[in-house]
Amino acid sequence: MTRRVVITADDLGREQGTTDVIAELLAEGHVSATTLICVSPAAEQATKQIAQSAVVPRVHVTLTGERDLPRWRPLTDGPSLTEPDGTLSADPYALGARGEAHDVLREADAQLRWMRDRELSPVAADSHAGTLYGLHGRSWLAETLHWCARHGLAFRLPRDPGPYFGGPLPPPLAAEHERAVALADALGVAVPRTIATNRRTAAELGAYEHLREDYLRRLAALPEGVSELFLHPSREDAVTGPDGVVRAWETRLLRDPVWHRALESEGIEVVGGWWD
Repeated sequence: MTRRVVITADDLGREQGTTDVIAELLAEGHVSATTLICVSPAAEQATKQIAQSAVVPRVHVTLTGERDLPRWRPLTDGPSLTEPDGTLSADPYALGARGEAHDVLREADAQLRWMRDRELSPVAADSHAGTLYGLHGRSWLAETLHWCARHGLAFRLPRDPGPYFGGPLPPPLAAEHERAVALADALGVAVPRTIATNRRTAAELGAYEHLREDYLRRLAALPEGVSELFLHPSREDAVTGPDGVVRAWETRLLRDPVWHRALESEGIEVVGGWWD
């Protein structure tokens, strides 16, 4: 077995700056996948910008907003998903405390339908801000996996969660994860071997070189099979606050010759999906 990796640029359509960068990275061949935020006002333009790309975005099921942007509205009217003004909260814990499974699935259906109505046929789904996984309160993993099975979608759920969480899961979460992977296999929902991303702030990292070193370590540690590295590239001026610095660093990384030489020297094949 060989080591393969999907290199994903998350958050296509978040806003115009991020969309521009992801479209450029796709055109340059520096990423092999992307995910689309359908509830953003920039989503429609984003689909046009990547129309010539061979990459079909995954549906990035989005149930929360972003703190630095005007609040998004869901595509449905599920009351347990929204604030009193009908917008999505930027706080995943607020959603985790009140979200109801039927509202979550109706919204996921609507976002998938939004893409298909625009002649986009995603073959996989994932979760914006990790809200479907139960990391912030309620978990909708079982419901989501059944939803994926109904629609013939793969799902970003790592068989080995260690590289993402930085170590073993707490026992209750570990047991739930084990049940979810078993359910995915029983339903025929393809999942990646593992997933990894940067979870540190610019202040914690200190410099671009430290971010690069971290991703190089992650690359070297990838197991056999198909894994996924997902990044959030953007321009620094498109994302308010320190998050913009990290996103700009990730854009730089994806174009960095050191990164590309590491991919080659590690003998890791870049692929478009873990479901192939």
